[in-house]
Amino acid sequence: MTSPLTIAIDGPAAAGKGTLAKRVAQHYLLPYLDTGLLYRAVGRQIALAGANPDDPEAAGRFARELDLSHLDDPTLRGHEAGELASRVAVHGPVREALVTFQRSFAARPEGAVLDGRDIGTVICPEARVKIFVTASAEVRARRRTDELVAHGRDDVDFDRILAEVRARDERDSGRNVAPLKPADDAHLLDTSQLDIDAAFRAACEVVDRAVVVLDQH
Repeated sequence: MTSPLTIAIDGPAAAGKGTLAKRVAQHYLLPYLDTGLLYRAVGRQIALAGANPDDPEAAGRFARELDLSHLDDPTLRGHEAGELASRVAVHGPVREALVTFQRSFAARPEGAVLDGRDIGTVICPEARVKIFVTASAEVRARRRTDELVAHGRDDVDFDRILAEVRARDERDSGRNVAPLKPADDAHLLDTSQLDIDAAFRAACEVVDRAVVVLDQH
């Protein structure tokens, strides 16, 4: 019996992994989880309930009760949700609950696509396909700058965003728990010189090749 097609897509901020993961999921008709929204959703639910996001046990309870429908909240990508996410992410009970949530999603019998920062190394080490999407810091900063400008921001400074991207890279790759790094068996996909269509084609080639090889064993 063929094992589920679980696709783990990792990479640093603004590498394009979210947009790519959504297209890959649609192409292979697989459920998709943007794991970056989970901590934001927990923080948002805590705020709506008037609870304390700095209380580890209370935050853990909300994390254990998280439902996929909570991820549809359009405010999750806003600044407030981001601030709340950073406050609840430090709590062990929250991290434990959300790891369980992600692994349960990945274990669907039909497979799934998950994107984040430690999917192939921590959440789904047994995923059939692992792709680590990256790009140079300068390219990622430019993409982030263009995105903000497109959303109407007129106070965007490229040099400041580039410094933030580099600082986040250093923080993510240097943390003691689940540092940002490719899994040993991940396929590296550098999108520095690729638009989304070219990146999508390259990802599909990786998936198709991996599926053929794995199904022969």
